[in-house]
Amino acid sequence: MEIRKVGIVGAGQMGAGIAEVLAIGGYPVYLADVDEQQLERALATIAENLERSVEKQRLTPAEAKAARARISSGLGYEGFRDCQLAIEAAFEDEAVKRSILKKLCDVLPTDAIITTNTSTLSVTRLAAQTDRPPRFLGTHFMNPVQKLELVELIRGIATSEDTFRTVRDFILSLNKTPISAEDFPAFIVHRILMPMINEAIYALYEGVGSVISIDTAMKLGTHHPMGPLELADFIGLDTCLIAMHNLHEGLADTKYRPCPLLVKYVEAGWLGRKAGRGFYDYSGSEPVPTR
Repeated sequence: MEIRKVGIVGAGQMGAGIAEVLAIGGYPVYLADVDEQQLERALATIAENLERSVEKQRLTPAEAKAARARISSGLGYEGFRDCQLAIEAAFEDEAVKRSILKKLCDVLPTDAIITTNTSTLSVTRLAAQTDRPPRFLGTHFMNPVQKLELVELIRGIATSEDTFRTVRDFILSLNKTPISAEDFPAFIVHRILMPMINEAIYALYEGVGSVISIDTAMKLGTHHPMGPLELADFIGLDTCLIAMHNLHEGLADTKYRPCPLLVKYVEAGWLGRKAGRGFYDYSGSEPVPTR
């Protein structure tokens, strides 16, 4: 199948980032969300990012203008009727994703492929909610989508080889690197990354080090570009907690038990950058540790 138009459900950080990358790559994109204000914020962010790319000479003004023109948006699903590929990029909540997938099946062409950007949930289980398990695949883009080259491709038990090859070629056309991951909880990247973040939170919880010392240790001691607590704030502490719950439940191993401090921060609404407060307070000109 030739992919000529792509629809994306979810105009959050991931959905907007995917839309931007696809538009720069030459694909017409329909971006949908149930929240009109979220959709407006996403489009404004994409426009700002394109302008910044022009300033840094990564794009010409004409290329940036053309990319923005390729993105249409709406609150409904009508824009998916002529898409060959739909990407579900909603919040990491299985009930929400199931509802979206059923709505997509009602409007998409029968031969269209559906993919999910889930980072932890079972692709096989999500595929079973659709009318086309052979044409369903996990496509886990990394955050930020514009900068990180990797995309994990996860087959469900029923995913056809043609579907996998079509999506792999599509990802390659975006100058991204696809890797194949098995359908186990959290796949590869989050299977390794989230327990590291959780362990850093345990180190803070147990008083092994402060926020600054833990992040500095990993940045200078292992050359990580961001410390694990800073990274947790960037990802969203609610997302980290969901990932740890899914690992803990899916693999039934106590080593994946979410740190109580992570639970407490999420319960307090301290979700990281998006909430203005997490392991750092972002209300001032410079982030300040909250613990």
